[in-house]
Amino acid sequence: MKTASPFTVPVADLLQTGDGPAPDTVPSAANQGAWRADLSAVPTTLRLEKKAYNDTLKDLQSDLMVLHNALMADKRRCIIVFEGWDAAGKGGAIKRLTARWDPRGYKVWPIAAPDEHERARHYLYRFWKRLPGDGEVAIFDRSWYGRVLVERVEGFCEPPAWQRAYDEICQFEKTLVDNGSRVIKFFIHVSPEEQAERFLDRTAIPHKRWKITPDDFRNRAKRPAYTAAIEDML
Repeated sequence: MKTASPFTVPVADLLQTGDGPAPDTVPSAANQGAWRADLSAVPTTLRLEKKAYNDTLKDLQSDLMVLHNALMADKRRCIIVFEGWDAAGKGGAIKRLTARWDPRGYKVWPIAAPDEHERARHYLYRFWKRLPGDGEVAIFDRSWYGRVLVERVEGFCEPPAWQRAYDEICQFEKTLVDNGSRVIKFFIHVSPEEQAERFLDRTAIPHKRWKITPDDFRNRAKRPAYTAAIEDML
C-alpha cells in the first residue's frame, strides 16, 4: 500500500541542523551549580551484538514481569518518564519494557500538545489527572519536562514561566515520592547522524511514515537550541 509523503520539499533538504541556539534560549539560573550536563560527551557509537541483545532482553523482561506482578500485588504506585530526541526510540523502549506485563496494571500516556481545556489551567494539571492508582504503573511518553524543552525552545511560554518550572517540577516530583510513588526517569540520546538515518528510514517505509511529520524536521533544525535546553534540564 502506498501512502503520500507529507513533505513538500526534498527530505534531504530538511535534515539540516541549525548553527547555534536561538536568541531566546539563554541558560537559566537553575544550572549554575558545580555539575553541568554535556551531551557531546555521551558515547553514541556503542553497539550490542544481536544475539547478546536478544538474550539480555529476554532475561530482563522476565525480571520486569516479576517486579510488575509484585508491584500490583503490593498495591504500589510507579511513574516512569521517557524523554528524548525525536526518533530516539522512546516508543520502542516502552514496547519492550511492557512486553510481558499484565495490561491491567499499567497505562501508557503519549503526551502531545495540550487541548483548550488543559491550556486554561496550570501546565501540571493534565499530568496530575494521569497519575497511577494503587498497584498501577503510569508511563509517560514525553512529560511535564516539555515545559523546559519544547515550550521553551518554541516560545510557547515566556522565559519567567519556563525558568520557574524547574522548581515547580522538583516540588511536583517530591510530592509524588513523599506520597509513596516511585518515580523513574529516562532520557534517550541519539547523535544527529543516527537521527537523520532514522528520519530517512521512516520516510522511505510506508508503514513507518505515520511516525514522522514536518515538525520533526523543523525541530531538528533547532537542534543546538534543544541541546542547550536539554543540558539545562539535566
